[in-house]
Amino acid sequence: MSKLETNTIDTVSGTSTLQVGSTNTSTITLGVSGDTINVPSGVTINNNGTQTGFGGTNTPAFKATRNGSNQTVSTASSTKLAHNYVVFDTDSGFDTTNNRFVVPSGKAGKYFIGAVARFDSSVNASRLLSMIYKNGGNVAEENMNNDDEVSASAFTILSLSAGDYIEHYVYQNTGSSKPFKGQNITTYFFGYRLVE
Repeated sequence: MSKLETNTIDTVSGTSTLQVGSTNTSTITLGVSGDTINVPSGVTINNNGTQTGFGGTNTPAFKATRNGSNQTVSTASSTKLAHNYVVFDTDSGFDTTNNRFVVPSGKAGKYFIGAVARFDSSVNASRLLSMIYKNGGNVAEENMNNDDEVSASAFTILSLSAGDYIEHYVYQNTGSSKPFKGQNITTYFFGYRLVE
């Protein structure tokens, strides 16, 4: 193996394309750990190959639901839904004991959060709310206000710090306790960190 030391590599006069590597090349390494590779303003990076490790990933990401059984919710009170079954949880942030997502250490950022709640059957209610709570306080809600209520969902984007926790609450005022479905496709709670 030989070493070439120089300050500038350029094309020969009359050509405009510089190729690094050819028929014997399988891996090209630029720099070593701790180096900075600068791409000046105005430079275009054109990728026609397969990229890995660029940009970012939408993690942590989670989805939780009920374990298959319905949850009965009293009338005229805000109640936290017990999402006690984790469908997926990339960074182990979902706490099934307390039915909440807790932002893991080092994972602060903006998160897209969604929550969907569905009655076991159609009921008459003047208010059915699905609510997203952050650290114990309501930060987003959606009110379904029809004669024949079935489901309600809420979505929001939140700036979250490590240790912040997110929960899914519901409210209904049918006049009596009502069950919410305990199924993955009807009542669930999810979120993921946005790439910034």
